[in-house]
Amino acid sequence: MTPASKETGRIEAFSDGVFAIAITLLILDIKVPRASESSVGLGTLLLRQWPAYVAFLASFAKIGIMWINHHRLFTHIVRSSHALLLLNSLLLLGIVVVPFPTALVAEYFGHEGEHLAATLFSGTFLLIAIIFNVLWRYASKHLLGHNASVPEVREISKQYRFGPLFYVLCLLLVPFSVGASIGMNLALAIFFALPPAWVQRSSQA
Repeated sequence: MTPASKETGRIEAFSDGVFAIAITLLILDIKVPRASESSVGLGTLLLRQWPAYVAFLASFAKIGIMWINHHRLFTHIVRSSHALLLLNSLLLLGIVVVPFPTALVAEYFGHEGEHLAATLFSGTFLLIAIIFNVLWRYASKHLLGHNASVPEVREISKQYRFGPLFYVLCLLLVPFSVGASIGMNLALAIFFALPPAWVQRSSQA
C-alpha cells in the first residue's frame, strides 16, 4: 500500500465512523411512550409518532445513501490533499447536522412551524449536495488514479450535476406542501442510490 493510499484509507475510516454515529443518533428521536402520558392505549400512542418514523426513515436512507456514494467516490480517489481534507470535513459537518432537522420535522410536522422545519431539512441536504459536487469536481480533476474509468467518472459527474437543483425544488415545494417536499427528498435518495451506469442507460433509453 502506497503512502497516498494509506492517507485516503484514513480519510475513509474516519468518515465511516462519523457516518455510523450520525445514522445511529437518528433513532434517539423516536421516544418510548410513557404509560402515564395518556389514557389511550399503547398502539394509539405509537401511531401518533408517525411523523418521527417518516423523518427517521427519510434521514436514515439519506445518510446511508450518502455513505454509499462517499465510498463510491473513494474507490476512484487515490491521493489525498489538504483541499480534500477540508472538503471532506465540510461534508462530514453536514452529515452530523442531519439528526437536528430530522428531529424538527418529526416534532413540528402538522403543527405551526412545520414549514420552517421542512425548510431546514431540505436546506441541509441542499448544502450537502453542493459540498458533494465540489468535492467530486475537485477530486476528479486532481486526485484520481491513472487507471480510473473515464466513462464511469463522467457518469458520476452527470448524476451529481443536477442534485443541488433538485434540492432547490424541494425547498420551493415547502410553502405549498411539506409532505410533498419530504416525499421528493425520499425520491432523490432513491435516485442517488442507483449506480451511475443505470442512470446513464435510463437517460439513453
